Amino acid sequence: MTTPTYFNRRSVLGLAGLGAGAALLGGCGDDGSGDSGGDGGSASIDWWHISNVDPMLTTWANLAKDFQTANAGVEIKITPLENEAFKAKLTTVTQAGTPPDIFHSWGGGVLKQQVEAGLVKEIDLGDTASSINKNGLDIYKVDGKQYGVPFDLGMVGFWYNKELFEKAKITAPPATWGEFLDAVGKLKSAGVTPIALAGSESWTAHFYWAYLAIRIAGVDGLAAAAADGSFDQPDFVAAGARFKELIDLDPFQRGFLGAKYSATDGQAAIMGNGQAAIELMGQWAPTTEKAYSSNKQGIGDKLGFFAFPSVDGGKGSVEDAFGGGNGFALGKDAPPQATEFLKFLLKADSQRKGAESDSILPVTAGAEDALKDANLKAVHAAIAKAPKFQLYLDQAYPPAVGTQVNDSVAELVAKKATPEKVAQDIAKVAKNQ
Repeated sequence: MTTPTYFNRRSVLGLAGLGAGAALLGGCGDDGSGDSGGDGGSASIDWWHISNVDPMLTTWANLAKDFQTANAGVEIKITPLENEAFKAKLTTVTQAGTPPDIFHSWGGGVLKQQVEAGLVKEIDLGDTASSINKNGLDIYKVDGKQYGVPFDLGMVGFWYNKELFEKAKITAPPATWGEFLDAVGKLKSAGVTPIALAGSESWTAHFYWAYLAIRIAGVDGLAAAAADGSFDQPDFVAAGARFKELIDLDPFQRGFLGAKYSATDGQAAIMGNGQAAIELMGQWAPTTEKAYSSNKQGIGDKLGFFAFPSVDGGKGSVEDAFGGGNGFALGKDAPPQATEFLKFLLKADSQRKGAESDSILPVTAGAEDALKDANLKAVHAAIAKAPKFQLYLDQAYPPAVGTQVNDSVAELVAKKATPEKVAQDIAKVAKNQ
């Protein structure tokens, strides 16, 4: 993995408004137009993506060249942008009603808004769909129709320091929530900081509440609550109560409420420097830990991965996954060749070119053989067998609801709110959408 896009993309929650003039996730070329040309196979395609550093910067460029070579008359104009610049430019072009032909998308609630605003078009993948991870495709569906495609799909799980587990005499990763709490106690007794947390960035803590809700209410329970706003029902109060069990153990590093994720003294660095035993994070964790560690090497093969534990009596399966990924949507005026280009990017050989540098977790069957990192292979395997998949809550839901989830859970972590209040506050916002 090279660019941990999850935590960068979260500020899309600050984008407000619906309709054709809304500031929705997207981008375009200089004038936002997509000239499809006048003769059959010719077309000009504007493509905005956020892989503005190598290896994916070069990978995307080479794939575009390959497609152009095989499709005479097609020109692909690539605009790589840093994440924040991408979102800033999107405001201007979507207000003008001129989305790009192809643009980066995380699916979920923002994509739904784009569909409602008439800014994107439906995608017909044909036979290509059968080889793509179904959970990944579902993230980009609105009312059963495909409005985007994934090229990368990951999940959140526990990353742990094997050496510190051994020090605390923990012989195996915990499989249940009770075992997890016991492990935290053993780590504290051994003088080890159990968990690194970026408390100043609320999205990091929402992972805990969300996963507990998935294990207790189930993915279907979350979907039902999203439909009618009933996040104040007992299952969601229970999710907060179980998280409070952990919070009451004071498992986080000193000063965690002021800590950032990506900083030299932040959550990733603390894990990368071997100063804490566990973090709950997405598939980008190993690379980010390494990047922010003092030696730029991280903890190497001491790092392990295990899935979020089961909760006794819960309706969800321990194999249900929580996460998200990266993909592309088509602007409303994209030429037909843009759809063909997306199909080309989803071919197994194209996906392998991203996977071979461990830059993406491929969504196309067969391309996973290019992954090299053992932990990423484990994450990919878990995603592949997941019976159900829940998109990050602050992506899956309308921005106001996603923001409330994050803010309410942050108050719980800071011991300023009860599990009941967390559930009530989320429900209040959700019922008004």
